[in-house]
Amino acid sequence: MRSLRVLALVAVAAGSVLVAPAASAATLPACQHFYPGPIPDRPVTGGRGPGTLVGAVDVSGRLPAPGSVAGGLGADGKVTFTFARVAGAKAYRAFRNGQALQWISDWGQPTLTVTDASPCQNANYQLYAMTAEDNSPGSLGQISTAYRLDGANHLAAYRVPAGTTLNYRVTSYNDVAQTASGYNAGPGFCAVDVRNIPWGTRFSVPGYGECYAADIGSWIKDDIVDVWLPGSQADAWGIQRLTLTVR
Repeated sequence: MRSLRVLALVAVAAGSVLVAPAASAATLPACQHFYPGPIPDRPVTGGRGPGTLVGAVDVSGRLPAPGSVAGGLGADGKVTFTFARVAGAKAYRAFRNGQALQWISDWGQPTLTVTDASPCQNANYQLYAMTAEDNSPGSLGQISTAYRLDGANHLAAYRVPAGTTLNYRVTSYNDVAQTASGYNAGPGFCAVDVRNIPWGTRFSVPGYGECYAADIGSWIKDDIVDVWLPGSQADAWGIQRLTLTVR
């Protein structure tokens, strides 16, 4: 059994008293990939790109991301944080490593709060606001920056530094449904292992163009990302080993 807290016993004249446990981010379990099944070996095959490079996804017209995120790991072993309202928002969604964590309707409550009862090390917490409670792609706002626990167990903004290069295997998909984040899949939307690359991260892919991280996949784990291409172009892409550059 994993231990989330360190217990201290203090001796007093009347006997031993159990002191309130002190939670520590360092004692949290490692974040696991959401898909527990086996990932098949996917050797590099090579392939070809779409010819015309994909441009950057534009989300500027959507509601801004919630800000003023404050909170952290409590003595109860839970991560709890609050955030500021977004004008025009009817609801919000919170995620941990790309997995839905909490849905919050905005009815004018004094505080908007998210609680994670099962936190893990270096988890990326993210939010967006919605103009409607139907989770339709058009209602979704911009994805917030990621927030991680710092050395003081407080949540702090986190991003992969611009200019970082990643030598990854790059696969391709052509699904036309909503991505895991809720946006419609399409050119420029890419699936990542959100433990490593938070949603909202922009990066360039040689031979493809610009990626906006906004999806996940059962086989998209560790050093694999999935770029979106239409129809047979996805098959023609194959599996390529490429150096990605974070914007």
